[in-house]
Amino acid sequence: MRAAWRTGVVATACLLIGGSPAGAQDESGFQAYLTGLRAQAISAGVRPATVDAVLPTLTYNPRVVGLDRQQPEQNSNSAVPMFAPYRTQHVDAARIRRGRATYQEQRTRLSRVEAQTGVPEEIMVAIWGHETNYGAYTGNFDLLRALASLAYEGRRRSLFQGEFIAALKMIDRGVPRARLVGSWAGATGNPQFLPSAYLRLARDADGDGFADIWNSAPDTLASIGNYFTQAGWRAGEPWGVAVDVPPGFDRAAVSNRLVSPRCPRVFARHSGWRTMAEWRALGISPQRGYWPRETVQAVLIEPDGPGRTAYLLTGNYRVILDYNCSNFYALSVGLLADEIAR
Repeated sequence: MRAAWRTGVVATACLLIGGSPAGAQDESGFQAYLTGLRAQAISAGVRPATVDAVLPTLTYNPRVVGLDRQQPEQNSNSAVPMFAPYRTQHVDAARIRRGRATYQEQRTRLSRVEAQTGVPEEIMVAIWGHETNYGAYTGNFDLLRALASLAYEGRRRSLFQGEFIAALKMIDRGVPRARLVGSWAGATGNPQFLPSAYLRLARDADGDGFADIWNSAPDTLASIGNYFTQAGWRAGEPWGVAVDVPPGFDRAAVSNRLVSPRCPRVFARHSGWRTMAEWRALGISPQRGYWPRETVQAVLIEPDGPGRTAYLLTGNYRVILDYNCSNFYALSVGLLADEIAR
């Protein structure tokens, strides 16, 4: 089979493996691309036997390419949507109820991970709930086929090609090929780790010698906790607090004049940094009475516009953004965590 697969495609592989996006999105072009990808995977340390067992099974998947192309463009002129509808959908009663049940079921494991990492128990549960509804749905796309197709398409070749090679390394590490299913974009397991994140951060917490983020609650929670630790979570500091902004507040005086090189539209909605004491002096007041230490640094966001609930966001909010760089996502994780722990 491998000989037939390689016939007639070597000549075009060198062209397609380069930096230019792939041309015709057809099966023959995809197979040509895989020929060059084989050499790159082996050069990156993947066992040849693994590569040669996987590549002949792959076909081009136009569906994942179509889904990727449907993602909203980062157009600075597009209107900014309100947060409230997203919150209603993602911090709903059913998700809170399941989160509280999961929280109680896993308390022993959660407390152990929190003691080791400093990441609050409810934050780990909220990530699990947000990503896969506590494992109810983890995706059914063949990761290797999806990642190879997205890499071949070419717009984000470096990203998806690297993740494809990382997925092959997962097989070398002992992950069964059948486990490599997940989202169309390559995320897998209860925490929806990309393959590169799995290689760096997945943990075996139940002692069976395998970091099973698909079926093991201890491994899932320990892996999420490890992710947040490595991303810089500060123990004892909240993610943020809901606040009221007084009428007549001078937003220009606290605006952020820096442009982030990462997720610029996300960070553009944040004010500049102030201490909690400084925010209090400016008339910002907490909605539920809780107020972090006066020296804690935070930024202000008003996700539904002036006159609605606003939030002061600490450095730990930035850690949630590292998991998924979306204000709506990070706010919903924080709010779901608060509801789970309440």
